[in-house]
Amino acid sequence: MPGLAARLARAVRIAVLPMAAAAVASACASSQPPAPPPAAASIPRALLSEARPIGTGPRFTLPASGPVAGTCQRSLGPRVGVHVEVFAANRVLLLPAGIGARRPWAKLDGRITSAPCYGALVTLDPTGLVLVRPGAGLTLADLFRSWGEPLSRTRITSFSAPAGTQVAVFVDGRPVNAAPPSVPLTRHAEIVLEVGPHVPPHSSYAFPPGT
Repeated sequence: MPGLAARLARAVRIAVLPMAAAAVASACASSQPPAPPPAAASIPRALLSEARPIGTGPRFTLPASGPVAGTCQRSLGPRVGVHVEVFAANRVLLLPAGIGARRPWAKLDGRITSAPCYGALVTLDPTGLVLVRPGAGLTLADLFRSWGEPLSRTRITSFSAPAGTQVAVFVDGRPVNAAPPSVPLTRHAEIVLEVGPHVPPHSSYAFPPGT
């Protein structure tokens, strides 16, 4: 199984490439995207434009603290995958591991390997992959409620949209005009939420086999 850093890089396309780590680290102290390092010269410009550093500090480090959504079952069971990315203040805001999984957890390399029971939606690692029971009919409102964080047309967690703007929502790379909480968690949807500067949204995600 890939390490946590590799899973994160694949999930949110942050620049953790050889010779690029220093550029990402320095960008974390700036409001601008990381400048392309020399080793990134062969990477497509469109991909580089999507890269953002992971946010640091208490506003970006938000543990799962909400209730389990749906019935909590001892077995994870069959799941469908949905990928959710959140960008706030030009940074990646990672969904934490443990949303929808009852404590105490056992972890290996940042991934939850066992829990007393699992709800209708869970995150086992902080890559944004949300595992949903087939037919559960859940939305982003259920995800954020289980996370324990607010979501509305003008707010994502503690980040508010600038005056006169709203939270931007994209599904499979296309803008969605619906209220963010109402967006359904459908199989293999690539959902991007943004508050603050625009970040070019990803249109797809490499979902694990079986989801």
